[in-house]
Amino acid sequence: MAALSFADARRTVIDRVREGLGPIPTETLRLDDTAGRVLAQAIHADRDYPPEARSMRDGFAVRSADVPGQLQLAGEIRAGQPCTLALQPGQAIEIMTGATVPPGADAVVMVEHTRTEDHRVIFDRPIETGANVNPQGCDARSGDEVLPGGVRLQFAETALLASVGAAYVNVYRQPRVAILATGDELVELDSHPLPHQIRNSNSWSLALQVARAGALPRVLPVAGDDLEATIDLLGDGLGADLLLISGGVSAGKYDMVELALKSFDASFHFDRVLIQPGQPCVFGTARGKFFFGLPGNPASTMVCFETLARAAVELLSGLSEPFLPLTWARLAVNFRHKPGLTRFLPARLQAGGTLLPVKWSGSGDLAALGRANAWLVADPERAEYAAGELIQVLLR
Repeated sequence: MAALSFADARRTVIDRVREGLGPIPTETLRLDDTAGRVLAQAIHADRDYPPEARSMRDGFAVRSADVPGQLQLAGEIRAGQPCTLALQPGQAIEIMTGATVPPGADAVVMVEHTRTEDHRVIFDRPIETGANVNPQGCDARSGDEVLPGGVRLQFAETALLASVGAAYVNVYRQPRVAILATGDELVELDSHPLPHQIRNSNSWSLALQVARAGALPRVLPVAGDDLEATIDLLGDGLGADLLLISGGVSAGKYDMVELALKSFDASFHFDRVLIQPGQPCVFGTARGKFFFGLPGNPASTMVCFETLARAAVELLSGLSEPFLPLTWARLAVNFRHKPGLTRFLPARLQAGGTLLPVKWSGSGDLAALGRANAWLVADPERAEYAAGELIQVLLR
């Protein structure tokens, strides 16, 4: 099977999951239980927003044709109280931010731009019609769709839902993701590893990545380098909505995963991606479920999940469009790499927005990953970057 570029591999994941995606179950939850969930319904405005013209500033409601000049102070309107005043020519009404603009007024002059003397307000400059006024319905009209289905509910979306009175909302069920680490060298967290052993870190980093992507992780027992044991655990994992397998996917003598998957009539959509770390990344289908075979070195596992598997998790969560948090930053130092692969290398975004590559000894260097807070993304067709140049960054 030919190796895919990073862009082609990501597109393959998204296309395959979308093609195989059936109806996702939903549930109705109170708004305070929906943080991070994906909305399964469109939300509509229950009235105009704002329901009346509102002042954007503390100041004075006026007719724009009356200023500059001196106007008679005719009262006060506070936020949170009904408006019982109407503005007459030659008058100004003191008004607070968020208060209803009275009939007859077409602008609000900020208090900083006025002087008050003997119940008269002095305006030294003209003002445009509509200045500092939010007209009725300028945010949304009653019945307008204000939030589509398929979006993740973060703090801004939650504020919007609360503002339109959506106390209960319909959200997609969170997918269940099984996580299976493989390898005789792995021992559990509370073990004291011998020199030839390592603690299983990948399952726990993946569990956090899965939860951050909006799914429910389930960590399976470690599968040793034994074919029958691997088959049994794979069968258990394929009962979830998605299976993530860490390790055992390369061409080593004791890498059992691909062989074990054949017993489930697995089909493979790709088995190599032109990235570093993470080239021997596998994506396929078995028993009607999607699975990823992620390389076992920690950085490889992390990168392959964030750039490829996370898209599958987000689609299974009901998200309309998977999101890859790429941005740009200026390099703090010169950088070079061997072209041919898209490289995701540990780096640190510094104060001021510059990006500093983190020195590391390879994809098993967890200490270096701990010093990083982002991934530098090196273009496969470009070998050198000068300090001060822009380079892509994958936020972490």
